[in-house]
Parts: sequence; structure tokens; C-alpha cells
Amino acid sequence: MSEIDFIKTPVSEIYGSNCFSNALMRERLPKNIYKEIRAVQAGEKELTLEVAEVVAAAMRDWAISKGATHYTHWFQPLTGLTAEKHDSFIAPTGDGRVIMEFSGKELIKGEPDASSFPSGGLRATFEARGYTAWDVTSPAFLKQDKTGTTLCIPTAFISYYGHALDKKVPLLRSMDALNKQALRVLHALGNTSAKRVYTTVGPEQEYFLVDKFYFDQRPDLLLTGRSVFGNVPAKGQEMEDQYFGSIKERVAVFMRELNYELWKVGISAKTQHNEVAPNQFEIAPIFSSTSQAVDANQLVMETIQTVALRHGMQALLHEKPFAGVNGSGKHNNWSMSTDDGINLLEPGENPESNARFLLFTTAVIEAVDRYALLLRSSVATSGNEHRLGANEAPPAIVSVFFGGPLTEIFDNIADGKNSAQSASTGTIQLGVTSLPKLPKDVSDRNRTSPFAFTGNKFEFRMVGSSQSIATPNTYINVAVAQVLKEFADKLEKSGDKNKAIHEIIKESYSKHRRVVFNGNGYSDEWVKEAERRGLPNIKSAPDSLQTLVSTEVVQLFEAHHVLTKEEMESRFHIYLEKYSKQLNIEAGIMIELARKSIFPAVSGYAAELAGDAAALAAISADSKAQEKAAKTIASLAGELEAETVKLEAALAGAREIEDAFAQAKMFNGKVKTAMAAVREKADALEKLVARDAWPFPGYEDLLFRL
Repeated sequence: MSEIDFIKTPVSEIYGSNCFSNALMRERLPKNIYKEIRAVQAGEKELTLEVAEVVAAAMRDWAISKGATHYTHWFQPLTGLTAEKHDSFIAPTGDGRVIMEFSGKELIKGEPDASSFPSGGLRATFEARGYTAWDVTSPAFLKQDKTGTTLCIPTAFISYYGHALDKKVPLLRSMDALNKQALRVLHALGNTSAKRVYTTVGPEQEYFLVDKFYFDQRPDLLLTGRSVFGNVPAKGQEMEDQYFGSIKERVAVFMRELNYELWKVGISAKTQHNEVAPNQFEIAPIFSSTSQAVDANQLVMETIQTVALRHGMQALLHEKPFAGVNGSGKHNNWSMSTDDGINLLEPGENPESNARFLLFTTAVIEAVDRYALLLRSSVATSGNEHRLGANEAPPAIVSVFFGGPLTEIFDNIADGKNSAQSASTGTIQLGVTSLPKLPKDVSDRNRTSPFAFTGNKFEFRMVGSSQSIATPNTYINVAVAQVLKEFADKLEKSGDKNKAIHEIIKESYSKHRRVVFNGNGYSDEWVKEAERRGLPNIKSAPDSLQTLVSTEVVQLFEAHHVLTKEEMESRFHIYLEKYSKQLNIEAGIMIELARKSIFPAVSGYAAELAGDAAALAAISADSKAQEKAAKTIASLAGELEAETVKLEAALAGAREIEDAFAQAKMFNGKVKTAMAAVREKADALEKLVARDAWPFPGYEDLLFRL
């Protein structure tokens, strides 16, 4: 689409034009088939081959009418990225011609080679068979580029023996687990209209844009997504003039095209703005079902990068591409809703709905406290390790923010009081059967909280910008499902539901209110207070990942049929290996740049200064200052070489370790320490060397030139 096209085309005409949505299926499918598909999506029926054949024919005809020649089962392996193998619709006939075919069997199941995807020991490398299975809950869509149009069918990915090899399978299982337990609670409360409970998510995606010209001159950005060297410029973000500031025209044009590309595939991108750091931005969609939101966010990341290139820019999704300025996160806004339109985390209009709100909110509080280590492990990556705990992101301590009024309500229930006086809400009667309407905005917002309540949802702010949101949401779902199961057990055995509700809230909150913290999560005081409360503070990713193979967590996932012990162990090893591989690449490019680029450049510059100083000695006093500068640079260059040698030794030692956890710990310790020492010397040299003598663009070019 040309610039003039996407500026002039009305949104109403383009929205969903490349998405095989429910609305489109309703138009193209017979009524009885559409009804069957909706029942399958709701989990009420299993998909039959007969229904799949009809859907496949309609999907094929629609895709071909839009110019598609190929289709792919689009899936999300444990790399955290997406994968696709393209097959054509073409089928040869006996007379030398072709017809366009796409069967129900091809829609339902594919068979990509699984041998090269990480499995964490679930299979031998020579066992290649893997299956993709159509995820009916997420709509198919079209990808269009210069090579043509491809029909993409969201799928799950499993091994020959049925092991989950992707992020979608456990996510869908966790959604079913939470649905089962939430319905039990609702039915015990007297709700008979709800047939299904959905988790919904709205992920806010942060990213950086840099000019492609400068990006191409930075091998570290190219290979790792972050700058392993870089001196902070005189101006960073301290003037606070970037956040919500006016958007540069070049970026605004990019954002407009990005929106149109996302709207075409039915992604409701709604909000966009400048973020805190220079050249940092955010885009946020409207809430959708978690499985759809996961797929949409993967497409958002991919589309950001694709569209940026069209405008001569490179998008950076790394959590910390630049030192000294804010990194990027992905705020995961999570909630629970019923199929009859009730948000279970929203205060209601009457005592019954408010009792429900308090009960489900209490379940989330308990889940966050009991399974804090699990939630922490869901965001344990090498990139996020640079961000968590800095004065820009939530700390590695998992806590819940409620705000004063709502905390006061829960505190009074736990303390056995009948009412609470609050400046913002007035007197609230706390007897469950007489609880009046609560205000919609029962709390302020707290940007320092890892898990903040924001009116009718919880915002999990620890998720990294480059991560798939599938894993964090899977873990949240399972944790909450377990607590709801225990609540349901108590409610179903109780003869007095109102009394039981009050007792459950009181008992649960009394035990777990230690996790509620409404203050500044960035402060040193909170770290000390959290330790006093007994809240864990796991700073390193490898230590955090150990949670995945703990007995309690394995039993939790097995009890809810989300992941088996073998599947949990495989993820533990895959994530450890990914951590080590990423740091191995970063250390490798750091050594290469130090040796092949920085050291020759600064040595030559120092020699040039020394030579100029000798020439000036007879005519100018400036020669002494220049000679001193040359010696300082030469000395620092020698120190850089010495630290580089130490990094090489540390890296060689880490590479020799076979045990995945021990290797990750080595990278986290000695290798990262050695990398920091090399960077310190290189960044000090950048301050002393002339701009035209430095071997690659600096932060000023990367952060302020667009």
C-alpha cells in the first residue's frame, strides 16, 4: 500500500479486511456450520472433519480472492518467535494443469519438521515429526508483502508423542483450567447464566526506533538487539520532554501505516505515544481474549519491525537497547470476564456483584503471593535482567498495588471491622450482604508496582518488551485457577454462602496481605521492607528459572493438566540455554568490536595526537595537553585490551560447562562482570576520542536523529 493509499483509505473499509474473523465466517459459511464453529470456539463441541471441510473451502476461496497462493500453519515454538512453513494451494491435474485445493485435513493439521526447534530433551534431534493443530479460537489472517499473499492459520505445535513444543498449547490448557474453576465459584455464588469464563489481555508494547543508516553501522545492535558499548550523551531523558511529547512527522507517518497494517488483520491498535526515553514509543491495543491477544502481540512486534524498515528505520524490541535511559517493557493488562458480559474484577452495582468482585480479587492477591516465584520466572530473560530493579521498571520483588481506599476495605474485612471511613469513598458497610456500590476508580495508578490493580484489571508490568506474552499469562492463569479451586471447594461445602464468602475473603487476605504494597517500588526502603515481610527478591534469571522444576510448581501444572513434569523440565533447560546463548553472543560481539574496531581506532588516534604534540612542541604550550591526552588514551586502550583478555577467559570457561544451570550461572556471574569491565573502559575512551575517529555511531546519533 502506498503512502497516499493508507492515508486516504477509510478505516471502516480496511479494518479486518485481511482477517477471517467470526463476522466474515458468518457471511461465508452456512448457518449450521457457523453455529458449529462457534460452539467449538466456546468449548462446547469438538471439531469434526465435515465442518472443517466446509470452513476450509470458504477460507481458501476468500484467501485466493485476495491474491493468496500459499497457506501456512503459523505457530509459536519455544524460541519465543513465530514459525511458518508455506504450502501452495496448487494441485496438479492429469492433463497438465492445476487446480487450487485446500482440504479440511490440511486446515486441521500440518506437519512441519520439528527437529530443529528447541525441545529441552523431550525428543531426540533425529526425531523430526511434529504436528500443528488449528487453534479455532484465533482467526486466520493474510500476510502481504512484495513476494505475495499467504494465508496464515494460527496453530498449536506438538510432538509425535503429544508433548507441547510451543507456547500456545499450555496457554490454551491454562485458559481451560481457569475457566473450570471460575465457573465452579460462580455457580456456587448462584450465577447460572455464565457458561464460560475467559481471561482477557491488553498488552502495551514499548519499542525504540533508530535510523537504519546508523543501525547498519552497529554490529552489536544487529546481532544482539542492544548496544554492548555506548557512552551516555550529555542529554538523555532527564529533561522529561519526550514522554507524551509531540510526535515527529517521520515517526507519525510510520505510526499511521503501522496502524493500518494492524487494522487490516483485525488488531485494534488504539493508543500510541512517545515514551520516556528518546526515540522510544508505545502502542496499545483494545482488550481481547488471551489466545487472540497472544497471537496479535506477536503480529504487532513483527509488523512494527516490517513497517519501520519501509521508512528507513530499525525497530528495537530489546528490553535494554541503551544504557543510561529507560528500557522497554510490555505491560500485560489481565482480567477475567464471563460469556454473559461480566468483568469479574470490576466493582458492581449491588451487594452481590461486589461480593463477587471482592472474592475474585482476593483470589488474585493470594495467587500472586503464593506463586510470586512462578510469576517472577515468567519474565526471567537475559534482556529483562538489565531492566528489572532499575529506576524505570518494577523491581524483581513481586507485589500488588491496590491504592488506599481498596486496601482499607480489605484491611477492615481482615481485621473484623464492619465499616471503613475513607476520604474518597465515604463510609462503606462491609457486611457482604449489605455491601453497597463501590466507586469505579477505587485506586490511583502506580507505575512502580509489578502487579497493579487499575480499576477492573491487573497490570503485570514485569513482562519484557521482546517476550511472548503467552508464558506470563499461562502462569497467571494456572496460579489463579488453583486458588479458585480451593475457594470453590469451600463454597460448595458451605451451607451459608454469605458467611462462607466473608470467611474466605477474611482468611485469605489476612494471610496474604503482606504482598500488598502501595508505595514507591523503586525505593531502597521497599527492598528492606519486602525482606522484613518475607517476600522473595530473586534478581538473576537463572536462579528464578529454578522455580519451574520445583516440586510445588510441577505438581501445580500437572494437577491442572497444563504441563507435565517432562514438559516443565524441558522449558527449564530451554530457557537456561537461551539465556546462556544470548550472553555468549553479546560477549562475543563485545570482544570482536573491542579488538577489531575500538582498539585499532583509539590506538591510531592516540598515535596521531602524540605525533601532533611533538610537532607542536616548539611553537605551542598546547602540546603538553595534547601529549597528556594521548598518554591517557593509550593507557586506557591498554586497560581495554587487558579486560578483553579477561572476558575471553571467562567466556571460554563458561562455554566448557555442560550443565545448563551451572553454565547459566557462570554467564550471569563471571562473564557479565567481565563484560561490564570491558564496557567501562570502552565507554571511557569514547568520551576522549574525536567523533570522526570513533569506529561506529554513538548514542547521540542513535537516540536523537530520526
